[in-house]
Amino acid sequence: MIENFPLGQIVNPLLEWFRGNARSLPWRAEPTPYRVWVSEIMLQQTRVEAVKPYFQRFTAALPGVRELAECEEEKLLKLWEGLGYYNRVRNMQSAAQTVMEKYHGELPADYHELLKLKGIGNYTAGAIASIAYQIPVPAVDGNVLRVIARVTADDSDIMKQSVRTKVEDALQSIMPKDSARDFNQALMELGATVCVPNGTPQCEKCPWQEFCEAKRLNCWQQLPVKSKAKPRRIEEKTVFIIQDGEKIVLQKRPNRGLLAGLYEFPNIPGHLSREEALTWLKEQKLEPIRIQELEPAKHIFSHVEWHMTGYVVRVDELSESQNRMLFVEVAESEKRYPIPSAFGAYTKYMNIRLGMESEMVID
Repeated sequence: MIENFPLGQIVNPLLEWFRGNARSLPWRAEPTPYRVWVSEIMLQQTRVEAVKPYFQRFTAALPGVRELAECEEEKLLKLWEGLGYYNRVRNMQSAAQTVMEKYHGELPADYHELLKLKGIGNYTAGAIASIAYQIPVPAVDGNVLRVIARVTADDSDIMKQSVRTKVEDALQSIMPKDSARDFNQALMELGATVCVPNGTPQCEKCPWQEFCEAKRLNCWQQLPVKSKAKPRRIEEKTVFIIQDGEKIVLQKRPNRGLLAGLYEFPNIPGHLSREEALTWLKEQKLEPIRIQELEPAKHIFSHVEWHMTGYVVRVDELSESQNRMLFVEVAESEKRYPIPSAFGAYTKYMNIRLGMESEMVID
């Protein structure tokens, strides 16, 4: 248990290991508060290697707080396209506007002030404060919870806020005041590259192998303890890729709720048969020339799964009279309209590339 473990012994071996094994990452080369902030928000739920090109594109287009605060929404969402969790970038923009108004365009060098910004919680505030400003506060994410649970053989449920708080307090008590940046990054790095979330930990590479309780007790497979989340709700959908020559049909999602304000292919609840799909198309005042059924696809959100079927439909002629439907050139859709990766299985039928697959140009 963490209460009975001499936690201070982890510090020096960890720092020595990190300084010889730290990965070269774009945001580490220049750890300004803004760049640390952007990288940490992107890294939530996304692998490091996947984030690298998004980070470089985003910071090239929006190099600072002012540019983020003033960015037009569709351009902002297009820059985020493929990362998912679009409310995160909306919260970033809201926070950037607050920083411009209250902090003269500079993220505050104060953990508690950072917590007041929209979308910034304990972990992100700790990461910005310690990595950018060398303030000795912990930054506890899933990687950190895992490595601390294993080295101390603590079987507390890491999904509980009380356990996270306990770990934060324990780390605060041993935080090296002159190496906060390296210490927090080292904990994250150990969990990402050695004491990994999936698969066998590489104990032979671990700086803690001589005193790790999970290694001694051979119980790493049981740690950390993590209570199961509620099952995701299943939603069935039929998706239509409707085309007329070089034009395709998109529609904008509502401004509130899941994937708010993004663009999507027309879709309706349920799995429609070919005959039902043709009936629906005619109800939209469309005249299908050809219809092709597509393979099933699935997309997983945090609380819901979309189970989709799809149809590619060529129609005789598109007119602007169809309700909510927007008719755009394929090339224009790549550059201008942010389409969530939830539809990635079907964009290939229109030669649309999403996110970092597209060589995006934004004016």
